Amino acid sequence: MRSTRVFTPLALALLLTACDKKDTTLAEPASPSAAPTADEAGPSFDYPDATRVEHVDDYHGIAVADPYRWLEDIDSDQTRAWVEAQNEVTFGYLETIEARDALRKRLTALWDYERWGVPRRRGDTYFVSRNDGLQNQAVLYTMKSLTDAPKPLLDPNTLSEDGTVALSGTWPSRDGKYLAYGVSDAGSDWQVWRVRDVATGKDLSDELRSIKFAYASWSPDNAGFYYARYPEAKQGDELEQLNYDQKLYYHELGKPQSEDVLVYERPDHKEWGFDGSVSHDGKFLVITVRLGTDPKKSIIVEDLRRPKRKKRAAAPKGFVELLPDFQAAYSFIGNDGDALLFRTNDGAPRGRIIAVDFERPQREHWQERVPQSEATLRGASIVGGRLVLSYLDKATSRVAIHTLAGKHVRDVTLPGLGTASGVSGEEDDPEGFFSFTSLATPSSVYRVDVGTGEVSTFKAPTVGFDPDDFVVSQVFYPSKDGTSVPMFIAHKKGVKPTGDNPTYLYGYGGFNIPLTPTFSVPNLVWMEMGGVFAMPNLRGGGEFGEAWHQAGTKLEKQNVFDDFIAAAEYLIAQGWTAPERLSIGGRSNGGLLVGATMTQRPDLFEAALPGVGVMDMLRFNKFTIGWAWESDYGSPQDAKQFEALYAYSPYHNIEEGTDYPATMIYTADHDDRVLPAHSYKFAAALQHAHTGSDPVLIRIDVRAGHGAGKPTAKRIEEWADLWGFLVEQLEMDVSELPS
Repeated sequence: MRSTRVFTPLALALLLTACDKKDTTLAEPASPSAAPTADEAGPSFDYPDATRVEHVDDYHGIAVADPYRWLEDIDSDQTRAWVEAQNEVTFGYLETIEARDALRKRLTALWDYERWGVPRRRGDTYFVSRNDGLQNQAVLYTMKSLTDAPKPLLDPNTLSEDGTVALSGTWPSRDGKYLAYGVSDAGSDWQVWRVRDVATGKDLSDELRSIKFAYASWSPDNAGFYYARYPEAKQGDELEQLNYDQKLYYHELGKPQSEDVLVYERPDHKEWGFDGSVSHDGKFLVITVRLGTDPKKSIIVEDLRRPKRKKRAAAPKGFVELLPDFQAAYSFIGNDGDALLFRTNDGAPRGRIIAVDFERPQREHWQERVPQSEATLRGASIVGGRLVLSYLDKATSRVAIHTLAGKHVRDVTLPGLGTASGVSGEEDDPEGFFSFTSLATPSSVYRVDVGTGEVSTFKAPTVGFDPDDFVVSQVFYPSKDGTSVPMFIAHKKGVKPTGDNPTYLYGYGGFNIPLTPTFSVPNLVWMEMGGVFAMPNLRGGGEFGEAWHQAGTKLEKQNVFDDFIAAAEYLIAQGWTAPERLSIGGRSNGGLLVGATMTQRPDLFEAALPGVGVMDMLRFNKFTIGWAWESDYGSPQDAKQFEALYAYSPYHNIEEGTDYPATMIYTADHDDRVLPAHSYKFAAALQHAHTGSDPVLIRIDVRAGHGAGKPTAKRIEEWADLWGFLVEQLEMDVSELPS
């Protein structure tokens, strides 16, 4: 059994404060990061050397050591050599796992099914994506009717040999004659945009750069579109440079980007980001102002019926601050004449629909069109002159249709309990589309007649398994403070709570993002092997409205980890598993979740898979878009928030002499959202401190980023490695996998 410890917040900080900053206990230059030898009950793995440097920062009078600061220079020769050496150890170990080949074959077989996206109609043309099964990237097609054979318009698989150039967004013009599209290389958030003539399939001369976190909104005359971009990144710093000073532009087709019209900027607020949406009738440009990842927004509106804008420097003059000062979350839906409709949590933590008059935007003139309900309102659109609202009710989907005035017309009949995407369609077209999926049901695409409520299947996949062979249930368990937390549990029929089932506990818990039941080929393979898949809806997520989200942020972030730990304890207490058969996983903020949980309770888990995680909570805001996460995490520059961050920061709470769970950290060398240095530093520190015999490895993908656009081939290889690692640690039998 692994050794246990009592987690004491800031214990390390107090120790460091009492030490001289030059004390060699804080720095061991040129020493290897390997744990004690096998004779000292340490691991038999020969981990690559990782120099420990004498670097100490002062935070509010507390000295904090950062012995692996040099790994933040991700392009240095020293870091690249370390990455190469780590991958040699990791893949050398993975090659010894016999189950890996069987896993790869089964993943490949199950991934090989036709997958369709949700159609969009513009003019007389449908635009829809389709992957024939094992294509690295989905292809964009056009159709003149839903029964036509699809015609390929844009195939990103032709843009690179290894499939690592992906479509990052597609935006057809209102008449369907043009397509603005973005591509990203090797998983980067940075995008290059081009425009394609739909009739000829040829690109125009337009090429736009310095774009991330943006979309295109076409002008009513289809002559151009609004979009946001950043200042040009300094060459060589694209993966690390802080992302500030986004500006909103208008691009006219056929003109170079240098002649784009600057529409709106706020140099006095470098943190502000902008999304520009043109109303369906062309009357208004609605600018949503973002402040990092904070759900609170401001809304600025320009009346496009005024004389056409000339090229000029932007200024607030001519714009109406409709909903200023970041009072609440506001999401523009559309307009009903001069009344602009918004989904908001203003006065309604679970969401409602309001109408704000452009000429009289004061609060006393607001109209409530749809009041808050017991379910959480997560999406809204106008289709066929009706409001189509998407709710989460106990973390599963419900879709309702209302008149624009707010009267409930009907609920849309869904195929079962699961996740429905928001219904998409045109404001003047009664036809809409949505997808539906569940934990054991691949995504199907449905057409809905908003006028009659009739639902019909557009595309349903044929898959190599029977969904009826699996069981999905939802339970509620108490967290540390008594809060009731829901959790989905899925497994193959016949699996019983015998106390020793291999179990994978997956979580996220942040940024108002809900985890709902969706299909995943890797999760299905896990269940085919007899594994139990568990997914709790932790605080910090968006399942139950803004209060649930805020209960897992800043000074309350520990609630998220307590919820996750309580989920593990519940699974053990109910006989589903035992600590030696329990593994945990998560990505991004979920990687932070895994890192914090395994350092707080290393005795509770046998294995951990933290992916692309935020591991250094004192420096997350120093790179790329990390500053924007302060809305959820808080700032280490604030004394109280620093105390909370330091208490759970995975990198800073690794303790020497601890037997940690078998761990395979995974990240990518082109991740420009969560800098891979987070994972690098965590891995180096964990390898140095770990005293157990279980492996502590890091898998570093090359030509990959945070996860978006990852080619199918890379996804299959990654999951064969992740599951192979867990199969070895949990002593699972892959013979149950179908051949």
